[in-house]
Amino acid sequence: MAAPLNSAEIQPRQVANKSNKKALLDAIRMTLEVQSAAVRHNTQTFNRNRYAATALIGDYDELKDRARQIKENALANLPELLQRLEASVQANGGHFYLAKTAADANQYIRDVLVRHQVKRVVKGKSITSEEIRLNHAIEAAGIAVAETDLAEFILQVADEQPSHIIAPALHYSRERITALFKRKFTTDLPLDTGEELTRFAREKLREQFIAADAGISGANLIAADSGSLMLVESEGNIRMTMTLPPLHIAIAGIEKVVPSRTDFGPFLELLPASGTGQPLTSYVSILHPPLQAPPFVAPGGTGKPREFHLVLIDNGRSRMREDPVLHEALYCIRCSACLNSCANFETVGGHAFGGETYSGGIGGSWEAGTGTLMNARFSELCTACSRCVPQCPVRIDIPWLNENLRQRMNREQPPSAAKSAFGAMTGSAEQDRVAPLQKQFFGNYHSLGKWGTRFAGLANASMHLPGARGLMESAFGVDRRRKLPLFPKKTWEQLFREERGVKPGAIDPGVVMLADVFTNYGAPERGMAAIQVLRAVGLDVALSPAMADGRAAMSQGMMDTAQRQARALAPVLKRYVDEGRKIVVLEPSVLAMLRFDFKHLLDDPGTQTLLAQNSFESLEVLWGVAREMQLDLAQIFAARRCPQGTRLFYHSHCQQKTCNSATQTVEVLRAAGFDVVTSSVECCGMAGSFGYKREYYELSMAVGEDLFAQVRRVEAESGPRTLVASGISCHEQLSAGLGREVFHPAELLASTL
Repeated sequence: MAAPLNSAEIQPRQVANKSNKKALLDAIRMTLEVQSAAVRHNTQTFNRNRYAATALIGDYDELKDRARQIKENALANLPELLQRLEASVQANGGHFYLAKTAADANQYIRDVLVRHQVKRVVKGKSITSEEIRLNHAIEAAGIAVAETDLAEFILQVADEQPSHIIAPALHYSRERITALFKRKFTTDLPLDTGEELTRFAREKLREQFIAADAGISGANLIAADSGSLMLVESEGNIRMTMTLPPLHIAIAGIEKVVPSRTDFGPFLELLPASGTGQPLTSYVSILHPPLQAPPFVAPGGTGKPREFHLVLIDNGRSRMREDPVLHEALYCIRCSACLNSCANFETVGGHAFGGETYSGGIGGSWEAGTGTLMNARFSELCTACSRCVPQCPVRIDIPWLNENLRQRMNREQPPSAAKSAFGAMTGSAEQDRVAPLQKQFFGNYHSLGKWGTRFAGLANASMHLPGARGLMESAFGVDRRRKLPLFPKKTWEQLFREERGVKPGAIDPGVVMLADVFTNYGAPERGMAAIQVLRAVGLDVALSPAMADGRAAMSQGMMDTAQRQARALAPVLKRYVDEGRKIVVLEPSVLAMLRFDFKHLLDDPGTQTLLAQNSFESLEVLWGVAREMQLDLAQIFAARRCPQGTRLFYHSHCQQKTCNSATQTVEVLRAAGFDVVTSSVECCGMAGSFGYKREYYELSMAVGEDLFAQVRRVEAESGPRTLVASGISCHEQLSAGLGREVFHPAELLASTL
């Protein structure tokens, strides 16, 4: 392997195309060492502001439903809308061009500028112009281009691609901007404050506006019935770009077209709240071009008539529209909520978690759709933690998109005898046996767990043999620095079968606990603790057979394997529900499978709906019973009897929060008398197999540092606390980062009985 570059020497454009995995890994190192602090601060600020802003929208969920419906209907009727829009633009006196490719769009725009003898263009922020490399095309014709958005201006000076959809230079700290400007411009100004930097840039850009012959903008939405453009911004530069020069060219993807201006309403509320946490952006422009007011004329200049061109860009979008999975990416309104709520993105930003144009969880589908599949390799950084899903204002299932990209990339891999044999031995579906060994290793945890527990003594001892961890690292990419949990001598199923003298619960028909493979083979004592706790409030508890649910396979893009497993498990669980039992799940990632992901894997929507409506997290069920029966939990689970003490630091699992099943655990613990401080991070960074993988270990631990730091701050202020977490991977991460034992909430409650 080639020697890695010094991280400080890596330029973002060098690693923008991540079709080569080395570019992805170099980008991760570069961003962790150079950009991470600024990215964390800015994305997490946006994320906190978004929570506050959306909480103030009374009809937030209804608004999201309306926005989703508008986008669905618009894309379903897109050919007709494009015809209507063309007629509207021409009736208004403008020009309409539909570009099939990026090259077509660039050629058309270049021809218009040359025909008008344009010498200088001012541009508003437009990610679509980045997609088609418009600046390069214009500059190749000898025409100067000035980016007028402050962040885009910084990137133009630095020659870097955006690292964020709405805050393109979010990875730059003030100190780095100062150093950049002093390196690139001749100035005696100190440029030591944000105000000084902004004033300096404003003076530079004012010169460009005065000298510009043409302005190029994007568009957030376009109304087909009137040709009206909707644009939202924070600086006012886009408005100047559209109004000062006589020639205005607007470029946008075909997915931005909606039927009418009345459809703008929901998006005007959702965009600012979801993106920056504002109730309304500073500047909202709804234009009906070409404008009637005369353009700006510099002193001594000659006035010219206004002219407007709308350039709509396909560039793969029609293929995306027909794609059974990727079509959903076209609903995206470019708000950045998914980026700001993603723990991995919060840590490295879009120069690692992104491609040549698009970034974050949604970016992979756009890079694949408008470019090539392997350009979406960075989508591997999506861990499917699901925190983006409830934040998306148009309800895009972003993890599902990325898992499908993973499947497609797997199938681009050449087959091999080793992969095929390993897949057959561990349980991969035949179509998934082309997946890399690492993916099949983690995707078939149920098989490894079964044999590991069957021969627990041998399996655990073998990990201490010289060279064993090195062999695992080279063969399966399991990082040797990550401590591996021991296989238990008995599974959860075995411990349950060996119970004696258990009386039926008073609440009948009770519940069935799903013996998920992660608990069954990894933490059976936690499973038994949960059963003990549920019995303590009178529930009759059965235990299902241990069966893979598809979570591990799906996370690796092994969709056929996941589908087969889900379709085997569903009828087993349905029989319990038909008996009147609720399904109780200890591992939150498996609960998310039943509530959300089975809809992609089962061929019977009725069964999926039934399982989703009858599946619950263990303490969610306990809290429901306690409230219904008015139980005194402080009497049943007296915190003072807990050997680990009453002061807790609790971290809820990311998918547990998405399932709205986290707050109930805190309520139960506090009702029992525990003093609970909760974590504020979106995800701990372990994310199942992600934190075990050699290539992502540093990123995983860097994400976890936010959680570790919060624990340290809390304990510095108020003294030691017992660490508590609901997810198995969260246990592993907290233990690795803090070197301490971590407990499941059910274990603490059971210890009081």
